[in-house]
Amino acid sequence: MKALVAFFSASGITKEVAQKIAEITESQIYEIVPQEPYSKADLDWTNEQSRTSIEMRDKSSRPKIANPVDIGNCEIIFVGFPIWWYTAPHIINTFLESHDFSGKIIIPFCTSGGSELGNAPKDMQRSAPNAIFKQGRLMHFGESKASLKKWLDSLGLEV
Repeated sequence: MKALVAFFSASGITKEVAQKIAEITESQIYEIVPQEPYSKADLDWTNEQSRTSIEMRDKSSRPKIANPVDIGNCEIIFVGFPIWWYTAPHIINTFLESHDFSGKIIIPFCTSGGSELGNAPKDMQRSAPNAIFKQGRLMHFGESKASLKKWLDSLGLEV
């Protein structure tokens, strides 16, 4: 099966995990890059007026993606992101809503400094209702390749 590791990373932690997954599965890798990059001030979750705080309060917010990708020949798509406000950043909804995931397998992976998966899987399913979602996983900083391989093997997919 042809796989793609698509990810959005604000601080580099999700990127590190995505690179390991792509290496283990020998998959293509694609970074979801916002058309308008996030500044440090934009990412300040303690500031109610920061860009991310405003975006996450607005359920219809869909930040634009700078670098589209063709997923047509992919059967499995790993989708990685940091947990923001107990769900996926809205740019993940932009990515999911920009493609036809009918019959494709989506496997979410998330990074967080303290939050759980929260509503992310359920929210993602609303943005890609025709996809087949597999159990996602919350990752922590410094996740080992051995730990990732064990998780990937447990999915029972031929990647």
